[in-house]
Amino acid sequence: MKKNVSLKDIAEHVGVSTALVSYVLNNKLKDRINKDVAAKIRKAAEDLNYRPNQIARSLKAQKTFTIGLIVADIANPFSSQIARIIEDEAKTYGYSVIFGSSDESAEKTSDLIKLFLDRQVDGLIIALPEHTEVQIQYLKKINVPFVLIDRYYPSIQANSVSINNFSAAQKAIQHLMDNGHKRIGVVAYKTSLFHLNERIRGAVDLLADNALVGEVGINSINQDVIAAIDRFLSDSNPVDAIFFTSNLLAISGLKYINRLGIRIPDQLAVVGFDETDAFDLFYAPVSYVKQPLAELGSETLKLLLKSINNKEHLESVELESELVVRSSSIIQK
Repeated sequence: MKKNVSLKDIAEHVGVSTALVSYVLNNKLKDRINKDVAAKIRKAAEDLNYRPNQIARSLKAQKTFTIGLIVADIANPFSSQIARIIEDEAKTYGYSVIFGSSDESAEKTSDLIKLFLDRQVDGLIIALPEHTEVQIQYLKKINVPFVLIDRYYPSIQANSVSINNFSAAQKAIQHLMDNGHKRIGVVAYKTSLFHLNERIRGAVDLLADNALVGEVGINSINQDVIAAIDRFLSDSNPVDAIFFTSNLLAISGLKYINRLGIRIPDQLAVVGFDETDAFDLFYAPVSYVKQPLAELGSETLKLLLKSINNKEHLESVELESELVVRSSSIIQK
């Protein structure tokens, strides 16, 4: 039987110490190792067909070097981009990521948490659906390292990384107001999720008595978006701009506005939330609130690793967004 290639074999092949080979292949001390030497070691590992013994590594470290990631829907551009960022970031620390979509279901979230814990993951990253307070309290009780990404419960102390959704919504509304729009409609999910309600609160805070909000059920997006837009346009004081508080709501709304033959931005200005290629394909590229996805994913992974190494670590990180202004909200004069 062919002998497995060891770190010692690579070290002898390159003419360096076994410890140095270990540091390079485990991405440790990256800033202190000569790049040419590191490249030679990786090349030797590839040429010799080196395969790390994950079982031995896990037994020695008492870790599986895997992370469980639960997102709302991996098909959603926001979720898929976050998943990719976390996967790439985790790889640099020697971790693998296993994924699951909750489909905004508390029951499915419970099933995924159980599955990942059965797989002995070292920690969890979770984008919470509604009504999952019990699951979060359970994870705290059994002392499993986890970080809540994007969504969190203000009443529950837990590691979290999110954006300032109140400020994000205000940037969108202020932009529309600064560009002369007098009547602005807000299309938002009807939900108990704190981060989404902060977007509504931020918008309503600026619009004050002039606020007009259309609520959309998670299971009836298209019909509720249509109903909201119809109400906005048939109002005695019809809207001249709409702020959609998620990318899915914006895409649904744009399809309907297009069917009505309403010209954007001449007759109606539009601002969305989150980045998606669909905004580029629309005849009037859509302005949108851009979340700092790279930072969101990176900070979440780093916070989880801190929690894995110190289960008492508790930290909440809040990031700021930016408004990307394009032609859907600017009338050319």
